[in-house]
Amino acid sequence: MSDRRQRIHELVLALLAQQSDLELLDGDATGPGSLSGLAARDPAGWLERNRRVVQRYQALVRSALTLDALVDQEVGPD
Repeated sequence: MSDRRQRIHELVLALLAQQSDLELLDGDATGPGSLSGLAARDPAGWLERNRRVVQRYQALVRSALTLDALVDQEVGPD
C-alpha cells in the first residue's frame, strides 16, 4: 500500500473512531438482525436509509482526503 493510501486509511479510521452513533448498512431485508423487517415493510425506506449511511461514510472519506491534502500542502514534499 502506498504511503499516501496508508495515511488516508489511518485518517478514515481516526474519523470513524470519533463517531458516537456509527450505523452499518442493513443487508438482508428479512434475515435476523434486520431493522425489524424494515425492508419487508418499506423497501423504499430501507434503500433510503442505506443510501444515507453510504453518504455518511463517503463524507468521512472525503474529509480524510481533504485533511491529507492539507497536511501535504503545509508540510511540502519529503
